[in-house]
Amino acid sequence: MTAPIRVLVCDDQALIRTGFATIIDAQPDLEVVGECGDGRTAVDLTGELTPDVVVMDVRMPVLDGIEATRLLAGAGVAQPAKVLVVTTFNLDEYVYEALRAGASGFLLKDAPPAQLLHGIRTVAAGAALLAPEVTRQLVGRYAERIRPAGDTPQVPLTARELEVLRLIADGLSNSEIAEALVISHETVKTYVSRILTKLDLRDRVQAVVYAFRHGLVA
Repeated sequence: MTAPIRVLVCDDQALIRTGFATIIDAQPDLEVVGECGDGRTAVDLTGELTPDVVVMDVRMPVLDGIEATRLLAGAGVAQPAKVLVVTTFNLDEYVYEALRAGASGFLLKDAPPAQLLHGIRTVAAGAALLAPEVTRQLVGRYAERIRPAGDTPQVPLTARELEVLRLIADGLSNSEIAEALVISHETVKTYVSRILTKLDLRDRVQAVVYAFRHGLVA
């Protein structure tokens, strides 16, 4: 049998922590290996327990979730952890900052339990998870703030790859991109892989941040 996915739950509200832990532990392929209520403890416990996924809140005492994520998964971290940020806050800079900090995914706390479980499994598998509504709201509210001043810098992608990258940044899934461009799902996967390789990006979440920072989002 495959070993269960080991999860660390970090949230400063005990009731939410307990709720998440109960939902997660009820799954045969998931296991909660630890809980904590602040970002500093999350960093310490991740080093001790080496969970497969850290479910991280944003607003917490001692060290907030964004800084904790940066310490666990940011640039320069030798063995980055996989962090799934789950928060009540949506239309604010926390989303963008969490992604910049190295989070592999972002969900809202009002998402149904099935989405949380799917998010944990997706991030554990090495993929990225970013709800389409989150990316679309990021575009709508923060594109101007994130976009650099002046001319758009040169991006080493073909016209088609740029088109795919923009659709990723708009929050479309591979299936939705395939439908929009009238190409196969496998072709989309090939384009996504090329984009990540050419831009030296870890996953789709980093691709979204890249698109914002380089002014590629209309």
